[in-house]
Amino acid sequence: MEAVLHEIVIFARLAFSMRSCYTAYVKTLPGTTRDQSDPFASTHWSVILAAGRNQASPEIAQAALAELCETYWAPLYGFVRSRGHAIHDAQDLTQSFFAYLIEHKIYARADREKGKFRSFLLASLKNFLGHAYDREQTLKRGGSLDFLPLDDARAEAAESLFQTRAGFADALGEDLVFERSWADALVAAGLERLSATYRSEGKEKLFEELKIYLTGSSDPLPAYEELAARLGLVASTLRSHVTRLRARYRDALRTEVRRTVENDAQVDDELHELLRVLTRN
Repeated sequence: MEAVLHEIVIFARLAFSMRSCYTAYVKTLPGTTRDQSDPFASTHWSVILAAGRNQASPEIAQAALAELCETYWAPLYGFVRSRGHAIHDAQDLTQSFFAYLIEHKIYARADREKGKFRSFLLASLKNFLGHAYDREQTLKRGGSLDFLPLDDARAEAAESLFQTRAGFADALGEDLVFERSWADALVAAGLERLSATYRSEGKEKLFEELKIYLTGSSDPLPAYEELAARLGLVASTLRSHVTRLRARYRDALRTEVRRTVENDAQVDDELHELLRVLTRN
């Protein structure tokens, strides 16, 4: 357990280097702040796959797909930009792609053996871009479907993320850059989910003070005794708060991952794979 937790904390510190461009982005995402009453909280991709097998309502699957697409809009947009499309064209194509998934029920063709929502989306996007000209004419900015309104903050944050990652494209290849952007989005969503939990408990200030123990800093971390004195706590109480914060972050991140894989058994594999992507030189 300690080894897994250590990896997750490293994961947060690596990905939180993207926080400046993701702060605005994640706050626009309803899927990152849902509580346990969310009927799709841990089963989004499972619901989508079930609809493809005629075992769930298409309307429920579309709602689940829409929420996931909001969370992972930026990595898809970045991939389109990496193919050489200008900013506004990439926005049009990304919006059109998501509308295309719904309008043509592409999710119903998903191969459950491939397992991951991430893999399904990337393969579908590549196919879409291969026929982008014809589809672009009829699906401009989402076509007839008001599926995923283009939010200015989301678009600007996604472009900022693309610019940050663009320099890696030639060296690493577009697929790996996409995976890195996906990992950034995942960690940002997990952090926002955790932040929302603390806000709901009236502990937003505590979260803001303690999150440095998750995300790291260019400066040395404050000693427990120093921060405890500033917060009016004893050091042992502060240490307990930090331990709980890390455990809750682990759970938030696992919940976020669970939305994009078919079953619980795949969660650890996906976490470890994305961690390897972020730590790869």
